[in-house]
Amino acid sequence: MTTRTARATGAARGDLFSPTCPTRQLLDRIGTKWTSMAIKVLADAAPQEVRFAELRRRMPGVSQKMLSVTLHSLTRDGLVTRRVEPTVPPRVHYRLTELGLSLEIPLAAVRAWAERHMAEIDRINAINDARPDSDGAARGRSS
Repeated sequence: MTTRTARATGAARGDLFSPTCPTRQLLDRIGTKWTSMAIKVLADAAPQEVRFAELRRRMPGVSQKMLSVTLHSLTRDGLVTRRVEPTVPPRVHYRLTELGLSLEIPLAAVRAWAERHMAEIDRINAINDARPDSDGAARGRSS
């Protein structure tokens, strides 16, 4: 059975430990900070559209290229729709689909968990970073 056939029949679902698992591949795409931020911005605006420039303004630190790649992936997966106004320069608008809007619920739960536990994780990181390695040097974060 080919990977495409396995995906179509659902036969490959559920084996998260397999590198070819479709669920694992989807989690790789939706598990990024930029995806989470884009979904949040679009969910906050739903059902209205958001222009590319506004998305970028509301996502501090995202490059134009990374936002383009993220939105392309979300559009390809059917989570976002894209509409281009034929103006000079073209105006590009994005909106969550129903499928995309349904993703905001679990992503919001992950964001809430992160906010609730970030101080504890920072504290644990500081303790672990200060511990000496087997050679006696402090671990510290790599740059």
